[in-house]
Amino acid sequence: MTAPPNGPGTPDGPVGLSDRDRAVLALERQPWAGPGAKERAIRERLGISPTRYYQLLNALLDDRRALEEDPVTVNRLRRVREARRGRR
Repeated sequence: MTAPPNGPGTPDGPVGLSDRDRAVLALERQPWAGPGAKERAIRERLGISPTRYYQLLNALLDDRRALEEDPVTVNRLRRVREARRGRR
């Protein structure tokens, strides 16, 4: 007898986004007043460097769970990312 494959809803499979992933998306939904405000919030709220934050964010943009969780934010950020790649 074979074990069922891991997938959404199974004990060992991905169910949804982590709290940290949700916090990253929440930061991206906010407007930022001035230079440095977002970076300060990243350090204070998430306890990670801005570089690590953007690594996590880019991975989230390719994660279908993030798209399901917050399609407006993810699609907006995907468009921004593609526009930047097009300018290079």
